[in-house]
Amino acid sequence: MDEQELQTRLSRITTLWPDVVDAHQGSPDALASAQRKLLTRYSRAIYRYLLGAVRDPHAADELVQEFAVNFLQGGFKGADPGRGRFRDYVKTSLFHLVARYHNKRNREPHQLGSGVVEPEAPQDMDAERQFVESWREDLLARTWEALKQVEQSTGKLLHTVLHYRAHNQETTSAQMAEELSARLSKPLTAANVRQLIHRAREKFADLLLDEVGRSLESSAPDAIEQELVDLNLLPYCQDALKRRIGRS
Repeated sequence: MDEQELQTRLSRITTLWPDVVDAHQGSPDALASAQRKLLTRYSRAIYRYLLGAVRDPHAADELVQEFAVNFLQGGFKGADPGRGRFRDYVKTSLFHLVARYHNKRNREPHQLGSGVVEPEAPQDMDAERQFVESWREDLLARTWEALKQVEQSTGKLLHTVLHYRAHNQETTSAQMAEELSARLSKPLTAANVRQLIHRAREKFADLLLDEVGRSLESSAPDAIEQELVDLNLLPYCQDALKRRIGRS
């Protein structure tokens, strides 16, 4: 599956911890809205993990639906932000789904001499790594989307310049200025580009902190810092976190 096809399967929306409660205890209207927001928010990270675990887009689609059914039937009523991150509840549920999938596959008869090697069920450490990577990629993707929205609302080329730099690490500021000037029909100098990159990195870091805070429904610096460490995201926003702590 190429990246374009993958992107068409991934949903984009955000939600907070109160939706977990509303999804199972609210009024019918609040119930439907909260459930929809939760499922769409986590669907991208969930699908990335499941696709990596089963290596079959159709099987991953079915498992996503199974996860959704379990959720809608009240499988996450016990989720409590005071006892752990919602990410951990999601992770546990997905691990069980994948284990059952592989156990079922292993019980099915296979044609002898087919030459097809069936994938093994992921080991605990592999499953943990895959899930963390999928969650991490989802946070980064949402941060890029947020940066694009900032550019669209302000007209500042923060997303354009930073995205270009991320995919052209060896290009000089002068080369970037020349190419982006031609592409955008807007005069840019090397100094402009360097300043935009600096501002874009700072904004990206702030937006990433916001995304992590929303995923935890917490603005506590210690909790955010630990989550950044766990997801190997601290290098992206260590300075921004220090600035935020200084302001608090």
